[in-house]
Amino acid sequence: MSSNRRDFIKKATIGAVGMTLTSGLTSLSAQSYSRILGANENIGCAVIGVRSRAKAHIMAIHQDLNAKILYNCDVDDTILEEHNVWCKKNIGYIPKVEKDFRKILEDKDVDAVFIATPEHWHAPMAILALQAGKHVYVEKPCSHNPHENDLLVAAQKKYGKKVQMGNQQRSAQTSMNAVKDIKAGIIGDVYKGEAYYSNNRGTIGIGNKIEVPKSLDWDLWQGPAPRTGYKDNIHPYNWHWFRNWGTGEIHNNGTHEIDICRWALGVNLPESITSFGGKYTYEDDWEFVDNQQVTYKFANDKFITWTGHSRGIMKPKRPGRGATIYGSKGAIQLDRNFYKLFDLQGNLIKEELEKSASETTNTRGIGGLDVYHVGNFFDAIRKDKSLNSDIKDASISTMLCHLGNMAQDAGATLKIDSTTGKILNNDKIMKHWKRDYEQGWEPKL
Repeated sequence: MSSNRRDFIKKATIGAVGMTLTSGLTSLSAQSYSRILGANENIGCAVIGVRSRAKAHIMAIHQDLNAKILYNCDVDDTILEEHNVWCKKNIGYIPKVEKDFRKILEDKDVDAVFIATPEHWHAPMAILALQAGKHVYVEKPCSHNPHENDLLVAAQKKYGKKVQMGNQQRSAQTSMNAVKDIKAGIIGDVYKGEAYYSNNRGTIGIGNKIEVPKSLDWDLWQGPAPRTGYKDNIHPYNWHWFRNWGTGEIHNNGTHEIDICRWALGVNLPESITSFGGKYTYEDDWEFVDNQQVTYKFANDKFITWTGHSRGIMKPKRPGRGATIYGSKGAIQLDRNFYKLFDLQGNLIKEELEKSASETTNTRGIGGLDVYHVGNFFDAIRKDKSLNSDIKDASISTMLCHLGNMAQDAGATLKIDSTTGKILNNDKIMKHWKRDYEQGWEPKL
């Protein structure tokens, strides 16, 4: 990090950003940030998909005096109008507005695009941006299916621009410290990473077929996905739970914690995967499991578990999300806001808190980690610094989530080629490696 950014982090106390760890509730206002100085090189940015997560991107971009948001892009006029009001209030200006992101890619003043669209757009849009000569910050997951995962990595290699995935805990100083301590042997030989997420999402109901809202470009919203009729329970958020556009909770939130476990254990692709779970709560249009347990087995007897409770809070009470790393001499608990070290008896030995807290279970997830992660992205563009979550590595965590869904669909343990991620013992499930695309929309290098 630059010295200016370090100075900012020191000043960004929990009180300064109006956040509290004890309540688990966080809030953030533009006025609570003191903008930091960037490097001399200006970076023109476009933010695509501006309803929710994009707010965190914009607040982070806004901390750099030499980065400018040139465009807000969304396919829904109502969302754009609301976002323009938000921008005027929170960053002091309203960027240009565009509904078709392809027009933005034609603008040579745009250096970097931030993608916060529905997941079926992540890889296709990122690849088009790379082909247009743009750097890319893409929200997790970086792909809708394993084929896109491989394609995006190949595109970055071919076009040579920076691609950072938005698993922002990779830029948390406390998590960095923990991984450094783990490698130094602070908890002995590490063998297990336990990732978990707990929420109490309600029913999405049975959707009614209705006319597409006049404010929405439904065709462009669907983009690479095969066309379907419009229903009243898809847009703007519940697409997460439909296979045509979303990837389920293991991607929506599990990507973060599975990634942290993989990082801490120093592993890449697994040897085998088993998943148990189901849809247990509501009779509705939700197409994925709403409670899931996945076990990933790696070489050297290391393993990671993912426990996802989308609809039903985990008990006994624990933080709404996090990761615990187990070793022969103790354990480390991590989330976006802290690092806790325990001995084998469960006694707390050490605790570190992030100087600027982040939200953990709402749809924006806004906070200090966004500033650090975007700052790292800008440092990579300006100074060729290493990315904290470059797409080659981030795609491995995304692949684990894809394979978790595939193991659940298979109803059996999957054997994995730990070099490629390909499934070795189930030809039927391997047919889902790649999705069907709307004619003319399939991403290609």
